[in-house]
Amino acid sequence: MLRNRRPLNPEHQATHLPMGGLIRHRMKRLFLILAGLLVLQILVIWTVEDLTLFESVWITMTTISTVGYGDFAPKTYAGRISTILIMFVGAITMLTLIISDYIEYRFYRRERILMGKWIYKMNDHIVIINTPKHGGEQYFIRFASQIRGIPDYETIPIMILTRQFPTGLPTELSDIGVVHYHGAGFEAESLKAVHAGSARHIIVLAADEADPYSDSLTFDIAHRLAELNLGNHTIVECVNDDNRARFKALGIRTTIRPVRTYPEIMVRSVVAPGSEKVLEDLFNYEHDHPHRYDLKLDDLNWADIVSALVRHGIGTALAFIDADNEVVCHPSTDQVVEGKGLIVLVNSSETPDVQLVEEALARYREFINKWHDLQEQAAKEENSATQCP
Repeated sequence: MLRNRRPLNPEHQATHLPMGGLIRHRMKRLFLILAGLLVLQILVIWTVEDLTLFESVWITMTTISTVGYGDFAPKTYAGRISTILIMFVGAITMLTLIISDYIEYRFYRRERILMGKWIYKMNDHIVIINTPKHGGEQYFIRFASQIRGIPDYETIPIMILTRQFPTGLPTELSDIGVVHYHGAGFEAESLKAVHAGSARHIIVLAADEADPYSDSLTFDIAHRLAELNLGNHTIVECVNDDNRARFKALGIRTTIRPVRTYPEIMVRSVVAPGSEKVLEDLFNYEHDHPHRYDLKLDDLNWADIVSALVRHGIGTALAFIDADNEVVCHPSTDQVVEGKGLIVLVNSSETPDVQLVEEALARYREFINKWHDLQEQAAKEENSATQCP
């Protein structure tokens, strides 16, 4: 019967205690004992042997490391007995226990990291709460690759707070330095574990981008963050636009729609707050939308076209279509545009037709011609004045 058998380590019985702390505490205790034995051995050798203090330290360290150079050796019985004890108790027993505990700690740490239970020491990082219901792995990969391509964000740590990935993050995420903690945003201990208070940005994703009920969970998490005075660092996804006012009342910095196929919108909201509003408008016809106008372009530069459309209240020119049907974005301002179409950001409720755009360009063309004529006339008058005696 093994009824009275004791465990290898007594702390194994205390399963409610954090094993990592117990192992570290045991290693510290073993190091202190080993240090005490070494000091005692140095004093014994220094006392009973005809050696200096430095020579006593040297022979003790070569003995404990089992090197044994042989340049110094104990000659008295007391010195030899103490050397035997330090070899067996210190070098063989204590060092073996310390190395064993270190290996055990490394395995424990690796297991905790895989399970998402390891608490990292992080500061000025990005915390992402929740995981998209569909395509979460690809979303995180694209988000991380996009954010890491922005100046000042190349090495920013990214931590995911989620109950997904119980067996560890996919290799593709781990390889790019993303880590996770297994928990939920509505748990105070989990928010503390991911150091939400010291994060540069906190992102709360919608648990289900197609279900308005997920806004309830998002609101609960946002409310907890607001109570911690973290609303001005927080970006939340809102499925139902009617709930946006509730998040704004909490002091949440940014509220956006969940767009899984374009994590770039989330990236923009992180690094350039406010730009996400412009990008969201590009995806709907509620306020403004990009509109294509098919018309001939051959004698105005890009700056003239942009000015003409803005001055006549039509919209903002975004790109033009060249003769090969290629869309050219952000052309040089002084480049003469030759093409057969324009992409213009216009008002969705009052979208101008192509005739208005052509009239606006024609009027601006007349204005440019008159301005050039005035410039030439002024130049001629100036030349005439300089030629008169």
